[in-house]
Amino acid sequence: MAGTIRRTQYLEMLHRGRGVTDVVKVVTGMRRSGKSTLLEQYASDLLESGVPKDAIVSINFEDFEGRKIRNCEDLDAFVRKTIRSDRITHLFLDEIQNVEGWEKTVASALNTKRCDLYITGSNSKMLSSELSTHIAGRYVEVKMLPLSFKEYLEMHPSSDREGRFGEYLRFGSLPEVDPSRGERFCDSQLEGIFNTVLVNDVLGRMGSSDSGKLKDIARFLYSNVGNLTNVDTVAKAAGVGNVTAGRYMRGLEEALLIYGAERYDIAGKRLLKTNGKYYASDLGMRNFALRGVGGTDISRPLENIVFLELVRRGYLVRVGSFRDSEVDFTAFMDGRTEYYQVTLTMMADETRARELRPLNGIRDNYRKTVLTMDRLGLGSENGIDIVNVLDWLAGRQ
Repeated sequence: MAGTIRRTQYLEMLHRGRGVTDVVKVVTGMRRSGKSTLLEQYASDLLESGVPKDAIVSINFEDFEGRKIRNCEDLDAFVRKTIRSDRITHLFLDEIQNVEGWEKTVASALNTKRCDLYITGSNSKMLSSELSTHIAGRYVEVKMLPLSFKEYLEMHPSSDREGRFGEYLRFGSLPEVDPSRGERFCDSQLEGIFNTVLVNDVLGRMGSSDSGKLKDIARFLYSNVGNLTNVDTVAKAAGVGNVTAGRYMRGLEEALLIYGAERYDIAGKRLLKTNGKYYASDLGMRNFALRGVGGTDISRPLENIVFLELVRRGYLVRVGSFRDSEVDFTAFMDGRTEYYQVTLTMMADETRARELRPLNGIRDNYRKTVLTMDRLGLGSENGIDIVNVLDWLAGRQ
């Protein structure tokens, strides 16, 4: 039975903003990725550091009490009652997107300079269009993903790392989905989360009721993880117009159910306007959605995991295009570039040559890495690191 673990990467970000009253700390992440638990852990840290209990106020707008607050007027009243004039109040507003007009209250709370404010939400659009118009850049976003494989091993300790990785591929990385409960129980959980995200976080925000077409588009994107695609292809597969397909695809991205990766011309150092790739935020929900049609090949799920790990580590990740070849990922961070290929195995000579060819052709001094499930043939070849992907995911490379 799994418990909870400290999400150190995200907690450190929150601690850096402690006591800063003119900046709201915004935790975004897909539903059930662990945002509420993160706030609970951070509040516990504040208590242990000496912050008085009555100076920490938390409300979840999906709980009984929180659901009574429907709009910004209700939220205004709650916040005014909460904030004190003689000291800083550490205020946690969880799943705030459920309150109509919430961004106005957040802006007003910041203006008091007496509120150390933390909010969470399950939709990325809350920053790009809703919050930013009211607080003009006075926020820091903490982008929370489901468990990394390293965190998964911490939550589910085992000497059989390969076996745990098989579970990670099958059941996904949501903290509450515990493989020890059995396949039927886990699938039931994944079904509930998947349907809730589609209905509440996508259709509800879009004002649409066509769950069938939305599910068709989600399933198509899931089945084509790691394949180049575009709106035209998705529209044709789902039997809808391009405008509708694009709208639903944006909704799925905003609900953080899928992540898009643009194509990047490595030689020309420019973005390519056509095609791109999409990846699932959680493979467990992907497996549920594709049950019976997903197949047994794990090469694309493996690529999916590497993409998410690079995003989790803070990289801007794009699909690399080099002349007539593809580099799985071109990753950018802090002025440097890194290139990654992902393959199940390089044991066959032709596979090894195919994976190394585009990396050998790139004439710069940035790091180049091939990630593989192989245990043999690792090391460095012509300046290209060949690394076991489980070691890399566990932070050993």
